Amino acid sequence: MPISSVALIVMAMLLTALLLEPVARRLHLPFSAALVAGGFAGAQLIVSAGFDTGLRWYHFHDLVFFVFLPALIFESAIHLNARLLLRNLLPVLLLALPFLLVSTLITAALLYYGIGHASGFPWITALICGALLAATDPVAVTDIAKRLPVPKRLLTMMEGESLTNDATTIVLFMLLTGVAITDSNHIDLASAGWEFLVLAFGGLGTGLVVGVIAGWLTQRLQQPVITSLLAAYGAYLLAETQLHVSGIMACLACGLWLGHSLEITTAEHRPSVSEWWENLGWIANSALFLLAGATVTLNMFEERWLAMLIGIGAALLTRLISVWSACSLASAIPGQQKISGDFKLFMTIGGLRGAVTLALVLSLPTELEGWWTVQATAYGVVLFSLFIQAPLIEPLLMRLNRRLT
Repeated sequence: MPISSVALIVMAMLLTALLLEPVARRLHLPFSAALVAGGFAGAQLIVSAGFDTGLRWYHFHDLVFFVFLPALIFESAIHLNARLLLRNLLPVLLLALPFLLVSTLITAALLYYGIGHASGFPWITALICGALLAATDPVAVTDIAKRLPVPKRLLTMMEGESLTNDATTIVLFMLLTGVAITDSNHIDLASAGWEFLVLAFGGLGTGLVVGVIAGWLTQRLQQPVITSLLAAYGAYLLAETQLHVSGIMACLACGLWLGHSLEITTAEHRPSVSEWWENLGWIANSALFLLAGATVTLNMFEERWLAMLIGIGAALLTRLISVWSACSLASAIPGQQKISGDFKLFMTIGGLRGAVTLALVLSLPTELEGWWTVQATAYGVVLFSLFIQAPLIEPLLMRLNRRLT
């Protein structure tokens, strides 16, 4: 695609997002929901007018993995309160690791047996769909927190879970997709488990090293915005293309370390860095939801309605199981602060599917058997999250506010 076409598409998307933001506020809709609706309406107008944007499926993988995801993960990591996260690390890790795997397996099983078409929707494809539906997005809760008081502990737990959950989901998704493309009939659990550990911990180690170097450079060069930008994408590219470990895990570790470093050593620079990454995250998030809206088709709802319903039911069920089991287990351990039923209820309802789920489904290889079903299912779950779940969060918070605070 010519660079001029790319530039025009990007400019059009940013302008659309800017125009939709006040509309979403006026209609009391999540901004993400307005973006999806705007992307869908814009795509229908373009197609009906006979225009071709030149954007194809094979463009999405690199755009998602080398542009959008590093920005989203690093932006979330650098804003996270590391000290508060450490105090609540056990429930976060339980949700992001063992219970993420449980959610993936339950969702995969429900989809595989519910669809009942082993040749068109094999087990490996069901696992991939289960993995990408496990990623949660607290953006609606974060937006509400700007207007209403949300307990810092609750917000940190949800953001920390989402961040680590997203990074783990992406590593698992890439691992399963690689298996599916090479040999969809055989999964060596021992070898897959070892590869997962190498990818995850190799990425974390890489990101930590880059974060330490970036923190040192920030103190001496006094250019925190540029340093953080180089650190985020440098950590990702170094891990992904040179060391062949997880670039997303590298972004996660680098962002957490650099955010903590800015807070304790160069606090005067933190506002400028936070504002820069907030804007970059806004751009990446807006582009993802607009792209998702542009790729929604009515055929999805006509042909894959059953898969969508199963996916929605599985997402709700696994969220309920994961939150109440992980939080109850963490609360039962001596020395851990108890997690109230109100917190659990809010975390269950607030566990929306959003940006990362869309990013992964947009990057699906079309060689994957049943990719269309995976895409339709993921879109159905995300649309349910945006238009049904998200509007319930604010009234629920207002109802529970006295007890939560």
